Amino acid sequence: MENTTVSAVKYNAWFGDNHVVKNVSMDMPGNSVIAIMGPSGCGKTTFLRGINRMHELIPGATADGQIFLTTEDVMTMHPIAVRRRIGMVFQRPNPFPNLSIQDNVIAGYKLNGIKLSKAEKEQIVEESLTKVALWTEVKDNLNKKGNFLSGGQQQRLCIARAVAMQPDVLLFDEPTSALDPVSTATVEGLFAELKKNYTLVIVTHNMQQAARVSDKTAFFFTGELVEYGDTEQVFTNPSDKRTQQYITGRFS
Repeated sequence: MENTTVSAVKYNAWFGDNHVVKNVSMDMPGNSVIAIMGPSGCGKTTFLRGINRMHELIPGATADGQIFLTTEDVMTMHPIAVRRRIGMVFQRPNPFPNLSIQDNVIAGYKLNGIKLSKAEKEQIVEESLTKVALWTEVKDNLNKKGNFLSGGQQQRLCIARAVAMQPDVLLFDEPTSALDPVSTATVEGLFAELKKNYTLVIVTHNMQQAARVSDKTAFFFTGELVEYGDTEQVFTNPSDKRTQQYITGRFS
């Protein structure tokens, strides 16, 4: 299935007077994993949150430019409609603690006032949990609270919650930084499967992770997109000296 492309055109973001993302333009092809890396404070998470209009939720935060979902400009769409089509998974697993595993998966439908039949709920829950390789682990405990799960399972539950709404794009903000190595490997293993149906954009501090899981890699520095290209090329033959310095750990 050919999936939605995401394109930024001269996107800028500010916190008050602080210009944190500067004139970023990049095309993110469908059915691929795009990694965004760079040092802390370089604007990568702000850019990620701009894709689904979450940046503007912060008081005093503004943005301009364009973000396209294939041909539709996100910046002119209603933010709630945008977030139905662009799911997000955060740094720390955040299942709703008072909800069961099953209700966590379909929480987006309840929040949006979408009524589901019992059969529809069951189908969405099973399909979503299967997509994140969690169904066999939890199918006998669907009525238990989400925080009964391990950290890695909780993060996969959060991915299932995002997938359940049938978005076009999935955004991940440091999705494994709070996980142990085994859980990290499990979540990383999902990306190759998920990109068959979604466009994945992942912010990561972990260069090795970017190299392992992504098709394309962007390097941000001081709010600017310094370099963007096929992951292998960016890591083996970067065109900008700053990228080379960052990858080899000689960054000043």
